[in-house]
Amino acid sequence: MSMSGTPSGDRVHIGIFGRRNAGKSSVINAMTGQSLSIVSPVKGTTTDPVQKAMELLPLGPVVLIDTPGVDDQGELGALRVKRSYQVLNKVDAAVLVVDGEEGFTPEDQAMENRLLEKRIPYVIAVNKLDQLREKGKALELLPAPRGEVLFVSCTTGENIYELKEKLAALVPENLSEYPILRDLIAPSDNVILVTPIDKAAPKGRLILPQQQTLREALEAGAVSLVVQPEELSQALETLRTPPRLVITDSQAFANVSRQTPKEIPLTSFSILFARHKGNLQELVKGVRALENLQDGDSVLISEGCTHHRQCGDIGTEKLPAWIRSYTQKELRFVWTSGTEFPEDLSPYQMVIHCGGCMLNEREMKYRIRCAADQGVPISNYGMVIAQVTGILRRSLEIFPQTLALLE
Repeated sequence: MSMSGTPSGDRVHIGIFGRRNAGKSSVINAMTGQSLSIVSPVKGTTTDPVQKAMELLPLGPVVLIDTPGVDDQGELGALRVKRSYQVLNKVDAAVLVVDGEEGFTPEDQAMENRLLEKRIPYVIAVNKLDQLREKGKALELLPAPRGEVLFVSCTTGENIYELKEKLAALVPENLSEYPILRDLIAPSDNVILVTPIDKAAPKGRLILPQQQTLREALEAGAVSLVVQPEELSQALETLRTPPRLVITDSQAFANVSRQTPKEIPLTSFSILFARHKGNLQELVKGVRALENLQDGDSVLISEGCTHHRQCGDIGTEKLPAWIRSYTQKELRFVWTSGTEFPEDLSPYQMVIHCGGCMLNEREMKYRIRCAADQGVPISNYGMVIAQVTGILRRSLEIFPQTLALLE
């Protein structure tokens, strides 16, 4: 989470693309009014994508991503170009920076084609407007691109405000198709959030999915009660009216299910996030792959964040143990974390992803789509844990159409 309090996964992600020395870093600095990116006449100063979370008016909380030049050369340069293209999988909007003195080159055209292919809204910022005027050059970009073009000067600041306004107009007000739980509850409903104190969470804080779910419940006007698993029974007895919904951390699914009467809807944070920023239907279909795993099969366990592994870690210890016990098979587990996600998923018979709270919706859906396109079943922690504990159907009852996929 950033210093301003908005999680990175909920910020608008804006990628800045272009050739080396087109002025990408200068555009970022001009847009933000800060020296966030190193500016140098030496080509290839930016060698890796660099992310910066900040407030950018009139958009609000954003993540700006400065990328290596798409015209980099050599073996190492090709890897840098590949990383720039990979950033497309996580951005909600883009600025294609073009060197006004060089014109619209084949590399620029290739990037614009990729933006159109991936349906990423973008604006083309033609840099060095002041130099073009000084040299008496025509303010025309040839060959003509298909996107909207704006001539800017990072030196004088001309049209930088207009660039930010155009970016703001490109981004939809609500990036996520579904809320976390706002459409499942009504004002004054009782909602119980069962939140074990996670050892992986920073001291004194709840983990991010719990924070975000609680915030949305409060915004919906619900009466929220936050308890640990051992306090749930007492909380249920205390309430005059049954809760509209009980939401639990996946690790406590079995315990919470035993304590919660069958007539009270029960689900997990992980399942809510599967709908909020993923593809609930695809992840539900993927969980059935557990039944088909065989000895020697490989399972990829992928997390969207990086954290210090501790004894009893869910991804590296608990989840593999539960799956082995459920399938009674000798399986091979492979782990990735953070921005690492294999392009080639063919070595794996199943992918199990975390809830993706640190990823934005576009990147989470990209990962799910990668698996679906390659015919590799993908599910997430919450659904797999619900399945191995025998309560998946119950945890999906709040989504009747999705529940039908288990038939």
